[in-house]
Amino acid sequence: MKKKNRNYLIAVVGLLLLAAGLILLKAIGNPQGIWLVLPYICIGLGCGAFGYGVGDIVNNRVAKNNPQLQKQMEIDKNDERNIAIANQAKAKAYDIMLYVFGALMVALALMSVDIVVVLLLVAAYLVVVCFFIYYLNKYQREM
Repeated sequence: MKKKNRNYLIAVVGLLLLAAGLILLKAIGNPQGIWLVLPYICIGLGCGAFGYGVGDIVNNRVAKNNPQLQKQMEIDKNDERNIAIANQAKAKAYDIMLYVFGALMVALALMSVDIVVVLLLVAAYLVVVCFFIYYLNKYQREM
């Protein structure tokens, strides 16, 4: 499937998910269990997919009409300086995320929130830290 068609498909699927979420939100009178959150998940995923698809469609159309802009966008995307800046920003965000997630876990535990919620957050935190350790070891072996 061509990238152009894929972007249209993503935008349409996003609209369908958004519509399904809104319909579920209005149609279910007394939601129980998964039906409490399913409409909101559909709305969130639908908005994200629609925005991503439409953004790529607009970018492709603008770049198609302006070859100079297309060339400059390709250079900016592959520029080593921009890649290094993006990687440094990700590293800082990761460092901040560790403290924020840690504080959030402690706060939720002190507020006597359901243990399942705290354990899910701890599991997500440990997955992120395990991936960090894995890639740290991998890159140290390579360099």
